[in-house]
Amino acid sequence: MLHPQFDPVFFSIGPLSIHWYGVMYLVGFLLAQYLAIWRAKRDSWRGFNSDQIQDLLFYCVLGVIIGGRVGYVFFYHFDYFLQNPLYLFKINEGGMSFHGGFLGVVVAVMLFARRNNKTLFQVGDFVAPVVPQGLFFGRLGNFINGELWGRPTDAPWGMIFPQANDMLTRHPSQLYQMAGEGLLLFIILWFYSSKQRPRMAVSAAFMLGYGVLRTAAEFFREPDEHIGYLLGGYLTQGMLLSLPMIIIGGLLLVLAYRKPVYEQATKSSKQKKAKTQK
Repeated sequence: MLHPQFDPVFFSIGPLSIHWYGVMYLVGFLLAQYLAIWRAKRDSWRGFNSDQIQDLLFYCVLGVIIGGRVGYVFFYHFDYFLQNPLYLFKINEGGMSFHGGFLGVVVAVMLFARRNNKTLFQVGDFVAPVVPQGLFFGRLGNFINGELWGRPTDAPWGMIFPQANDMLTRHPSQLYQMAGEGLLLFIILWFYSSKQRPRMAVSAAFMLGYGVLRTAAEFFREPDEHIGYLLGGYLTQGMLLSLPMIIIGGLLLVLAYRKPVYEQATKSSKQKKAKTQK
């Protein structure tokens, strides 16, 4: 089966071209905002309002873009950076890293939490369940572009990616990641966080879940050509970067349930509830 070879450009107006990958990012951010606002209105104990969510989205967008680019350069092309530091700013050449974007969002959440008198994990637990659907659309963008293809396979659903320049039948690993890190992780976190959990637990579940699912996907994904396998023909850079997420996520999940702390409804919501009961 040949990859459909979609046109990476969504539409063009004169010299301006809008790419599918950018559209996927936009859809992911807008859907995240909608889901976050819906949840905040339904569950007052989460302690967020619409204005705060819009501010938080702005922080996270910057975290994803800046962190994703810096992470890509430092994790995957650090040698290029040493030779030409301006490579960091050549965003027209593409290149984003989830792990870098994750670290960027962590910093963004810390800044937002400090400005709004909230704790890191109070914000993190609120944000985590809406992140996977963004990953879903991001991986869909990778598939549309025909990039980040998988390892060779003889599976009947394998695809030929002409961009690989070898005409081998490969795993459509972008779709695997879309289903795992995107859809499956979203379902797990959405239902897990639908009820109050100990503070830090949802953030920990995201880190642990993503780390495990990303590591599993790496067994089917072709490693970057200039990096290759780091050990034994299986260990990849993606696995190595996911390992700290698995370890830290697991430890935080245990700590969250050891001395559980639960969020409380805001004062105004308590007063409304009291008036309703009267």
